[in-house]
Amino acid sequence: MRTHRQIVDYALQRRALLAEVYSGRVGTAEVCDATPYLLRAAKFHGSPGQADCPVCRRELLTEVSWVYGDELKHASGSARAPEELARMANHFAEFTVYVVEVCRTCGWNHLVQSYVLGTGQPQPRTRPRRSAGQ
Repeated sequence: MRTHRQIVDYALQRRALLAEVYSGRVGTAEVCDATPYLLRAAKFHGSPGQADCPVCRRELLTEVSWVYGDELKHASGSARAPEELARMANHFAEFTVYVVEVCRTCGWNHLVQSYVLGTGQPQPRTRPRRSAGQ
């Protein structure tokens, strides 16, 4: 499996947003807006983060990885567990992973990182079979 490529870290954007929240210029209702779909994904596909929620400070954040790519077809746009990402990286040529941190208590969520995974080798295309009428 190849390592992560084209890594984008959103730490500066996160820090700026939290500074706005702490100063009172942005309300917590504006940043604690996780959708029920994201909260369910955190529950079933997320992995424990390493820091407490910066807003409510009640529990550890959960990191959810979302995958996108043309080659993924129906799986594109879905949440995946870290174990699944490793298998997918060996199977698909290239796809993008977006890591979102989520607090399952207050609903804080923010994009943490994005990167590209995959073998880097295009999959051989198979021609569709022709039926007898063609």
